Amino acid sequence: MKRIKLSAIDSTNSFLKEMASNSVLENYTIVVTDSQVNGRGQQGSIWVSEPYKNLIFSVFVRFSDLDISKRRYLNFAVSLAIYQVLTGLEIPKVTIKWPNDILAVNKKICGVLVENSLKGAKIASSVIGIGLNVNQTDFPAYLEKASSLKLIRPKPYNLEEILDLLVAKLKEKIAILESDNFETLEKDYLQVLHKKNIPTMFKDSKNALFMGVIRGISIDGKLQVEVEDETILEFGIKEISLL
Repeated sequence: MKRIKLSAIDSTNSFLKEMASNSVLENYTIVVTDSQVNGRGQQGSIWVSEPYKNLIFSVFVRFSDLDISKRRYLNFAVSLAIYQVLTGLEIPKVTIKWPNDILAVNKKICGVLVENSLKGAKIASSVIGIGLNVNQTDFPAYLEKASSLKLIRPKPYNLEEILDLLVAKLKEKIAILESDNFETLEKDYLQVLHKKNIPTMFKDSKNALFMGVIRGISIDGKLQVEVEDETILEFGIKEISLL
């Protein structure tokens, strides 16, 4: 497994995607950086991180036979890997907020960006970017919902040790994915999905508020929400937010 350490980079995902387009990468090649100046999140959002305090890395994963229709299970696998590492570190009240934000005590501590390369109807490879807030204790005022491992469970954390744990757990979950054990991944994901089966206030893309209950994830990865008339509505990323 090849590991590339950079002092600073615009985006580890962008760097690793460029590498993959120009060379044949070893499976589970990792790019990790001390400082990311143009971090990217879901749907063009920005990932902000204080240099030298947090874990910012991307992993290249090659697949032999993963159909694009199964991409939601890849998301489940990645999210569960992070969830299980954090619970193993005794971080309290960890949940997965759809699609793959990781919360602890209702604060966001980790973001994920998965970018797939396709070959026909198959996912040939993925670049999985993970930003985990570890030792940062001060956040800008506009990131009021952000937190870190150190804020939630005060102690110093070794970034390299956590990286090793995350990559090992990611390999374990990807192995489950590649063995076609989709049912286990879905069951485990839904068990720790934030606000599942709890009446919650939502806001849609038109800023309309409504009450609903998260019931599951659709076959194409959309959030399924039961509304007051017992209808199940489906929402994509950025089409809905939890209040």
